[in-house]
Amino acid sequence: MANTYTQLYVQLVFAVKGRNGFIQERFRENLQKYITGIVQNNGHKMLAIYCMPDHTHILLGLNPKQSIADLTRDIKAHSSKWINEQRFIDFKFQWQEGYGAFSYNRTLLDAVTKYILNQPIHHQKKTFKDEYIEFLEKFQIEYKTEYLFEWAD
Repeated sequence: MANTYTQLYVQLVFAVKGRNGFIQERFRENLQKYITGIVQNNGHKMLAIYCMPDHTHILLGLNPKQSIADLTRDIKAHSSKWINEQRFIDFKFQWQEGYGAFSYNRTLLDAVTKYILNQPIHHQKKTFKDEYIEFLEKFQIEYKTEYLFEWAD
């Protein structure tokens, strides 16, 4: 009997609605653990995660049984519901529509992991908007600026 073997590594990037800094340090680690549980319960492997106040980066080993779109929908829906149930903030938390998904070769996983885990330092020098547009251009993804995230300039 033949088996299916894959090696698929994807970085997901998505933003808080309105690009507000609602992800607070006091619950960031718990949110990261909760999202890790969503990823793992869907059969994927969490490699790195960092939730900045206004956006999140996730590096994962993708199980091809679930599409990237369905996984991202699950992460965003369940994590926003959880944040609201925990009452970490005084109003309704939401993620923005859309996301970025970028694939990587296994040889780059250490570098991408370090990049994700060093987000606070990285964003002392570069805005999320600049970072995200840089990703789109690096991966040669055609985009229209009016369809990008809402930016807090």
